[in-house]
Amino acid sequence: MEDHDLDTIFEQTTDAEAVRMAAFTSENQFDRGAFLDRMSRIRADQGVWHRVIEVDGAVAGTIGSFHLDNRREVTYWIDRRQWGNGIASAALQLLLAEIDERPIYGRAASDNAGSLRVLEKAGFRRVGVDRGYAPGRGEEIEETILRLD
Repeated sequence: MEDHDLDTIFEQTTDAEAVRMAAFTSENQFDRGAFLDRMSRIRADQGVWHRVIEVDGAVAGTIGSFHLDNRREVTYWIDRRQWGNGIASAALQLLLAEIDERPIYGRAASDNAGSLRVLEKAGFRRVGVDRGYAPGRGEEIEETILRLD
């Protein structure tokens, strides 16, 4: 991730429909200053694997991995205009080839069929559900937890 990517990434991560679908976003998802602070922390953290996804030389989204509660998790955000093109699936395969740590977990709002499908195509299996406040929706919703061994 380079500084020149940040404007595009901010634009993608503040798309209202994408925020609603992602659901479990930052409380201050639309605050550019908070976004830049978050990106600075992520980029400085050696325990975080975070990359830009490029398609034909343009930023199509981001993909990353981090530890949450001593478990490795994956995350991705694809430009809504690119949904359905297999970009998240391809990026996730590249990430999984680089990260040997297993098990690795993924989460998605239980009604986010596209994201659940990306994880399941990569071999993740559903292992549980949780309920929590989803800032992207302003309410408590169900989240599906998946694991790849």
